[in-house]
Amino acid sequence: MNDSNASDGTLVRLACQGDASAFDQLVRRHYGAAYAVALAVLGSRSTAEDVCQDSWLRALERLGDCRDPERFVFWFLQIVRNRAHNRRDYDRVRLAEPLESGAAQGMEDPEQNLRRERLRIRLERAIGTLPEIEREVVLLHDLEGWGHRDIAQSLGISEGMSRQHLFQARRRLRAELAGHAGGGADNDG
Repeated sequence: MNDSNASDGTLVRLACQGDASAFDQLVRRHYGAAYAVALAVLGSRSTAEDVCQDSWLRALERLGDCRDPERFVFWFLQIVRNRAHNRRDYDRVRLAEPLESGAAQGMEDPEQNLRRERLRIRLERAIGTLPEIEREVVLLHDLEGWGHRDIAQSLGISEGMSRQHLFQARRRLRAELAGHAGGGADNDG
C-alpha cells in the first residue's frame, strides 16, 4: 500500500485485512499527535514514548473494534489518553520517576548544551503547570499543528472551548516563563 493519500478509513480496513503497510501509514500519520497527548498527560518524554508504543500495539490488537474507521485518530487518541492516565497512576503508586541524564547529549558545545537543557527543563516545567486539557490543546495545536475543529472533536469539546483553552494555556505559559526568567539558578541546583 503506497497511497499516502488514502483516508484513515481505507487504511484501517486494509490493516484489518492484514495489510501491515496500511497500519504503518496510520502510525506515521498519527504518531506525533499520539505523542503530544501522552506528553500532555505524563510530562515525561521517555514515558510518553513508551505509552505511545504500547498504545499502537493495543490499537493493532483492537483495530476491529474501531466503529468508525474514518474517525480512527479520535478513537486511537482515546486509547493513548487512557493508557497515559493508567501509566501516570501506576507511576504515582510506585513513587519512582526516571532520572534523565544530559550525558547522552553530544558535547560539541557544553555551554550551548547546558543552555538548551535548562530551557527544555523550564519549558517542560511550565507546560507541567498547566491543567491537563490545556496541556493537550497547546501541544496538539502548537506542536502538531492541529486545527481547533480536530482538537475539539478529539477532546469532546466545542471549537470555542478549544480556542479558550489555547488562549489560557499560552497566557499561563507566558506568566510561568516570565516568573522564572533570570531566576533559574535556584530552580536547577
